[in-house]
Amino acid sequence: MKQLFVRLLSFFNTIQGKIAFYPALLAFAGLNLAFVMQIVEEYGVSNDLMEVLPRLILENGDTALTIMSTCVGGLISMMVFSFSMVMLLLSQASSNYSPRLLPGLISDKRHQIILGFYMATIIYTIFTLFSIEPSDEEYSLPGISILLSIFLTILCLASFIYFIHNISQSIQITNILDKIYTDSKERLMGIIKVEEKRDRSLIADFPDTKDWHKYTVKTSGYFQNISIENMLNICKEKEIKIYITRPKGFFILQHDAFIKTDKAIEQKTLDAILSNINFARGELISDNYILAFKQITEIAVKAMSPGINDPGTCINAIDYLTELFALRMLKRDSGIIVNKKEAQLRIAIVSFEELLYNCMASLRTYCKNDPIIAQKLIGMLLYLRKQNAFNDSYIKCVEKEILLLKQSALDAFDTDLDKEVLENLSNYSKFEK
Repeated sequence: MKQLFVRLLSFFNTIQGKIAFYPALLAFAGLNLAFVMQIVEEYGVSNDLMEVLPRLILENGDTALTIMSTCVGGLISMMVFSFSMVMLLLSQASSNYSPRLLPGLISDKRHQIILGFYMATIIYTIFTLFSIEPSDEEYSLPGISILLSIFLTILCLASFIYFIHNISQSIQITNILDKIYTDSKERLMGIIKVEEKRDRSLIADFPDTKDWHKYTVKTSGYFQNISIENMLNICKEKEIKIYITRPKGFFILQHDAFIKTDKAIEQKTLDAILSNINFARGELISDNYILAFKQITEIAVKAMSPGINDPGTCINAIDYLTELFALRMLKRDSGIIVNKKEAQLRIAIVSFEELLYNCMASLRTYCKNDPIIAQKLIGMLLYLRKQNAFNDSYIKCVEKEILLLKQSALDAFDTDLDKEVLENLSNYSKFEK
């Protein structure tokens, strides 16, 4: 039952990121509302409302048809314009910043809910039109249904104003960076809190996996998520240790060794293990914080390209990277999961050294010619060097990156003044040999 629940939860997390998920859900709700209101009308609720508030009920079938038809036509035009705005947002974000941003922008629930509300109102209004005849008198018109349709249309107009405001804010790079940072920070803080609860004395107790039994996956895809609790239960039940050889967020090839166990396992056990691992064709920051580092680095690199030439955006991206790296320095690199004082599961992770190198390698290559950006990167690394790291090796990695960046930048600068400023800034660290 737990495995089924995990699979359903994983499936829901996957489809809710699709742009059509909430619109389809709300459209179905609008269809059901239309049928419910038709049943309500059969009890004569409109006649009762006519006696209490006659001004709220339309008295002519032609007028009702005209108003409802106008509402449907206006809402369809407004929905088409809104969808066009979303497509424009995605296109501009992909061309100016990074294509990796698209899954996060598409999964914005606010845009999906507003578009779904439009569709629900349109479908409800169309089905309400079926029950209106031009010759109907006021007492036979579905007054409550018509009144509700007009009210929903007014709400759609208010939602459209909010939509325009929100879409104009979503395209701003500062808001995009802030959302990436917030999502990744929340994910990282959750991982760090979980690690703090584990026994740190067992970090080095996981055995060598060189001679362990290897198993492959059935289909290729991105390693998106894993059910830790169910995997530990399998380890306990089968008395085995499991090593996941690839970090979350990596693309897993079909015939590549992905799972290692200290004992040979049956196909049934392997299927149970794989059923608790979710593979996908896309990536989300809420599942893998590493993606945030990739996205922010790509934004910074693309901002420094000749076609964009936006050093201000690059500086903003470096500021957010600084905070994320400082937070990452509080996380361990072991990937070992402890269950009742015993290390039974280990998941490969992207080490701090590898993560820092991958980001800095791109930034060094494309930003070393700009003195201001180079100084900003040196400032980021000097800030990281002063942080309280989980492991002293993190500080050594930062120091190595400072030396590499300084060497690359000095070779790229043409003026002596730029070289002197960078020398003075980097010498402040007082650790160079």
